[in-house]
Amino acid sequence: MLHPLYILYSNSSEKFYIGQTTNLEERISKHKNHFYLNSFTKIANDWEVVLTFICSNKEEAIYLESFIKRMKSKIFNNKIIADPSILKDILSKRKS
Repeated sequence: MLHPLYILYSNSSEKFYIGQTTNLEERISKHKNHFYLNSFTKIANDWEVVLTFICSNKEEAIYLESFIKRMKSKIFNNKIIADPSILKDILSKRKS
């Protein structure tokens, strides 16, 4: 089952949020409406989807989400937003 990875960006906070879900539209709506009370996304009201990358399955999406979060880099985030094929390369090099 296809599984989207997504990156949100807030101009006001200058922060990224990385996540994955089975239902992208519902998840984004919940972030924007502050449905998740303890969520990082409650810090801003101007989240925009800057990247959607469709993974083949949940395991790939979780792997990429963790990989991106471990990088802790706005520069890296901007690179993959500009060139999402980097994510395909990361997946192809991962150890099974």
